[in-house]
Amino acid sequence: MVHQLADFERAADQCLLSEAQLRDALFGAAPALFGHVAVDPATDEPVGFALWFLNFSTWAGVHGIYLEDLYVQPTARGTGAGRALLRALALLCLERGYARLDWWVLNWNPARDFYAALGAAALDEWIPYRLTGDALRRLAASGSPPPPA
Repeated sequence: MVHQLADFERAADQCLLSEAQLRDALFGAAPALFGHVAVDPATDEPVGFALWFLNFSTWAGVHGIYLEDLYVQPTARGTGAGRALLRALALLCLERGYARLDWWVLNWNPARDFYAALGAAALDEWIPYRLTGDALRRLAASGSPPPPA
């Protein structure tokens, strides 16, 4: 379904994730990625997923959840599967004392109306930045060696 999501987001050629990579990220020795799966109760087949990891608010002093990917197959949209996945993450936040649940959404994605109906606020004052490829390598190679981690 990750590849289905990439196709929906018009970036199928950019999704290089293998089953082995996902299995290792979720179930390896030190997992930093977590997930939930929505299942159709009639067929017991997966119809959606949420993949997430912890972030940290230095202002609030506590963790939060960053939802990396939320996907519900087109045939299961409108069934409550997406809401159930988000509710599961909201419950986790409350149970663990996390301050917030964050995610990004493409500006053209019709799910934005769904998120707004849940009470989620679009953050337009923050602009995401990303380093990849050559720019990432150039920065890593520049200057003095970093301090030990």
